[in-house]
Amino acid sequence: MALYSHCGVERMTDRYLEDFDVGQIFGSGTLRVDTEDIKRFAAEFDPQPFHLDEAKARDSMFHGLAASGWHTAALTMRLLVESEVKPAGGLIGAGVEALRWPRPVRPGDVLHLESEVMEVRPSTSRPQQGLIKLQTTTLNQNGEPVQIFVANLLVPRRPS
Repeated sequence: MALYSHCGVERMTDRYLEDFDVGQIFGSGTLRVDTEDIKRFAAEFDPQPFHLDEAKARDSMFHGLAASGWHTAALTMRLLVESEVKPAGGLIGAGVEALRWPRPVRPGDVLHLESEVMEVRPSTSRPQQGLIKLQTTTLNQNGEPVQIFVANLLVPRRPS
């Protein structure tokens, strides 16, 4: 079972659009991935040999057991929900502009996030909300990126 740790991430109050600035960087706690997690997710959602069988994985392009990219995305979501970002009303996605997996997640990896605000934009059609563009990089214990994604999030404006 994956273990999540807050690792010094302070609990922040919800943030409104006005609380975000371009260039802000937010961190997260950590999450450890084990062999059983990788196999359990793969068995249900991505049953390919390099996610399920160590021997077959050694002979694959991954040269060892690797988590599904979709498993990495789900783990990232868990870390993001528990991160410092905390938009008021929750993490409401308006779309993903980019998603890359530059290296696989392996058994024993300890993941954490760095999220950077790339854009803050009030809505012209819905004055009570706006969008932030957030680039989130999932890093392993060596500081190597295992996933990079850019998403647009709906964020409410501060009530008057």
